[in-house]
Amino acid sequence: MPDLPKALHVGSLLRPPALLDARAAHAAGTLGPDELHRIEAESVRLALDVQRDAGIGVYTDGEYLRTDFMSHLTENTDGFVSQAPVLEWQDGDESQADNAILNLIGDRLAYRDRFTAREAALLAEHAPGPYKVSMPEVTNFVVANWDQQVSGPHYPSRADLVEDLAAVLRAEAEALIADGVRWVQIDAPCFTSFVNPRMLAVYEAEGLDPAALLRRCIDADRTVVDLLRSHGVRVGMHLCRGNYRGQWFNEGTYDGIAAELFGGLAVDHWLLEYDTERAGTIEAIKHVPAGVDVVLGLITTKSGELEDAGELLRRIDEAARLVPMENLAISPQCGFASEVVGNPVTWDEQRRKLDLTVAVAEGAWG
Repeated sequence: MPDLPKALHVGSLLRPPALLDARAAHAAGTLGPDELHRIEAESVRLALDVQRDAGIGVYTDGEYLRTDFMSHLTENTDGFVSQAPVLEWQDGDESQADNAILNLIGDRLAYRDRFTAREAALLAEHAPGPYKVSMPEVTNFVVANWDQQVSGPHYPSRADLVEDLAAVLRAEAEALIADGVRWVQIDAPCFTSFVNPRMLAVYEAEGLDPAALLRRCIDADRTVVDLLRSHGVRVGMHLCRGNYRGQWFNEGTYDGIAAELFGGLAVDHWLLEYDTERAGTIEAIKHVPAGVDVVLGLITTKSGELEDAGELLRRIDEAARLVPMENLAISPQCGFASEVVGNPVTWDEQRRKLDLTVAVAEGAWG
């Protein structure tokens, strides 16, 4: 199993203007698919250059082929139909809260086609070092894509989605194994819905037992994680509280789910959001099993304000009281653009954040 680098990036990067313009032209019918694919490939190479120049250890494609971090799945899986604003996003100022438009589940879910094939191929061809492919997990869709009126006739409750979603993810995991992909990151921003009072109230109002639903989601994800790891793939799971144009969805600390989640999924490393007080104290990482790595997401991607390197080093030292230093690493807390518009961060601010990640890693681990 390859060692985990000490400076990592979660995944998405701001889309370059040329890519945004090409997508708009393609949607308007003035740019053909071949030219769009050429510009997409050029943009991925740019994303790889940005990471290489910063010194980031495991490369991503910036999620440049996606509209948002789940869109590649919803576009290639039967059963997703209408679009509607489902999640109420927060930014600390209720008057500025926004809603994302998501594909709802309106039929039985079934794997139709690959959704990471081209990403994996581009990374295999162009990445100058180890690369990872990211995929979502079950809980995201249980929380964000189920609606009683649209989904209920096919899945009477959120819990009824779980097994079909896991089957879709296992099919893609098997294909990634066949592709020769050695690193997979599973993005799980909605596990924190199980410590979010707003979502707990929703589950209970629907007649669901939140604890039972959490266990069911963990059990389903375990089938994906274990499949990948049984074939020598290094698996990381990223936990946050949502990331949409600088806003968040979930609130609540890891403490209420840490023991069950960290103990229930045998991943190789956890990437944990720790940039605000919403995440709570670092104490939750004491539940991470021995030998499992923890990537501390201490650097925010939700604004361009640069963190103090000394404070970041202090927080790493604090974490080392609970997890051995050799099992720690650092990253930004999330991607810079989990959907196409991205967070309110400039290209230069994004670069400075990546540079800071690497500089702090060098200061902490040499």
